Amino acid sequence: MSVTGKTIQDMGYPPGPHIPAMVDALRNGATRSELDALAPAPKRQMRNEPEPVAKFIGSETTDEADNVEKVCADMSALMRVPTIRQGAIMPDACPAGTIPVGGVVASEAIHPGLHSADICCSMFLTTFPGAGPKDVLNRIHAVTHFGPGARNDALGDHGLDLSANPFTSPLAEIAAQHLGTQGDGNHFAFVGLMDGVTTLVTHHGSRGFGASLYKSGLKAAQRHTRKVADGVPKGAEWLDPESEDGQAYWAALGLIERWTYRNHEVLHDAVGLKRGERFWNPHNFVFRKSDGLFYHAKGATPGFYGDTTIVPLNMAEPILLTRGLDAPGSMGFLPHGAGRNYSRSEHRRRGIVDDLAGIDARWWCGPPDPTEMPSAYTDAGKIRAEITARGLAEIVATIEPFGAVMAGDWEIDAPWRTKRAAAATEPKSDARDASDT
Repeated sequence: MSVTGKTIQDMGYPPGPHIPAMVDALRNGATRSELDALAPAPKRQMRNEPEPVAKFIGSETTDEADNVEKVCADMSALMRVPTIRQGAIMPDACPAGTIPVGGVVASEAIHPGLHSADICCSMFLTTFPGAGPKDVLNRIHAVTHFGPGARNDALGDHGLDLSANPFTSPLAEIAAQHLGTQGDGNHFAFVGLMDGVTTLVTHHGSRGFGASLYKSGLKAAQRHTRKVADGVPKGAEWLDPESEDGQAYWAALGLIERWTYRNHEVLHDAVGLKRGERFWNPHNFVFRKSDGLFYHAKGATPGFYGDTTIVPLNMAEPILLTRGLDAPGSMGFLPHGAGRNYSRSEHRRRGIVDDLAGIDARWWCGPPDPTEMPSAYTDAGKIRAEITARGLAEIVATIEPFGAVMAGDWEIDAPWRTKRAAAATEPKSDARDASDT
């Protein structure tokens, strides 16, 4: 009998690149067990029931209850992914797609979609003994860069060799251009007093460099997962850490971590004053522990990253310095302080006006962004109380607010917004469209 690929498939094996080797083996008298060894492993399936999730979040208002329901639903769906072993929800969690902000999962694999595009979003602190807070705020305002794109002026260099890694080698130009930039959204340069000493804290991630790495990592994860699993939700795909792509991506994350540290550092150095204490911690990253698992934090602070970790709240509240207590089920994490109980668009609709009296609030791009005001975020007092009550961390110090620089509404004159505003002023027709019927 002639042995062909169809013969192999008629024996119950799936089509694929393994077929030629199996044809040769069968022609040479291979046994069924020997053929089985050449066949690909069966595709992994989503679990019928989710793995456990430790919940460190509660609700008192209707908005909070609605938020918690959505967060728990998203995490429950995610915990059916076959590589994921454990999950946790932090007190400031809010929906953000596949994994909530404030969500943590431990996995045997690396999931680019679970750290998202803002890889290594992080907090960086420097004290300036003897300096006044207004002087430091003026100086960081003068040297920082918010909004889209790159700086017009170089602010140092990152000093990394990106050429040897297949994921980072195409990104050398953007890595150089985006150094010393902070982006937009909830990123900031915050100045306050810690035990009477002026302290600068910056909040941002790896900018376009990290966003570009995320896109290529996610594509690689999607290619891999299509081959080895069925039914995995979008954004939860993974890389095998032992594979060539997995090892290269893990190494690329290490480069991103070092680049992001440098991205904060050049800004703090550019303040140009005598420095005192300095430390940092990421809260949007992947951490590997001694158990071999990969701990993916989407907006959650690792209490094990150094002796002291930084937890911001909002521009009008103190920044917390904490010591993690490794509460059971938390996997060593605590909040990062920037959750929301409803969306930016809903906050705009409600038209809440914040009183920032006593805070030197500055908007780098000009117009203020109301969705970055304190009222847009989860109540700071509740987060602080939950950290303590749930045994997530000990608050060891605070940085009392003086002022902050944020991006502001750099999109206020964006074409899509001006077009929409113009349409809103046009006379309305009596005719109804299909959505009115």
